[in-house]
Amino acid sequence: MDPTSEITRLLIAGDEKEAAEALLPLVYEELKGMAHVQVARLGKGKTLSTTDVVHESWIRLVGRGDPGWEGRRHFFGAAAQAMRNVLVDAARRRQSLKRDASRNRELDAELAELVTDPPLDDVLSVDEALTKLEEQHARCAQIVSLRFFAGLSMPEAAEIAGISLATAERDWRFARAWLQKELGRSEL
Repeated sequence: MDPTSEITRLLIAGDEKEAAEALLPLVYEELKGMAHVQVARLGKGKTLSTTDVVHESWIRLVGRGDPGWEGRRHFFGAAAQAMRNVLVDAARRRQSLKRDASRNRELDAELAELVTDPPLDDVLSVDEALTKLEEQHARCAQIVSLRFFAGLSMPEAAEIAGISLATAERDWRFARAWLQKELGRSEL
């Protein structure tokens, strides 16, 4: 059986526990690839591994009871959102550690190094801006989430969003311009 059709069959299967157990080996490498892109963005001093992001995302995907996935597209969209949430939560924890570190200068050197790397702070800024974009332009925000947080190519993001490549590219251009303005950056 084609792995894509097997994934789709499992996603819409009735027995959620059995489906989740059978699904993980089929999607693990794809999820790992998505997470790898995000972890690579964190640069030196990263505190999350690819495996951490995949496992935490998986727990969030299947740990909520019946997710009611409608197919492959819906699943990978939910996976991108789960990865976004994992990264944002990690950034918030680091930000909290930074505040605590400024109050308590007696942190050991390893912890101080862990909390001073800036890349996850960008995740928080992007998440806040993306939340605003979602309120006004949900489809554009979905494309950004699939590209930025899931690391998907434009054709993959278009497929998961269920839109044409041309529409996805138009949404991406609009969203990038909107986010650049919102974040006050010249590139995104």
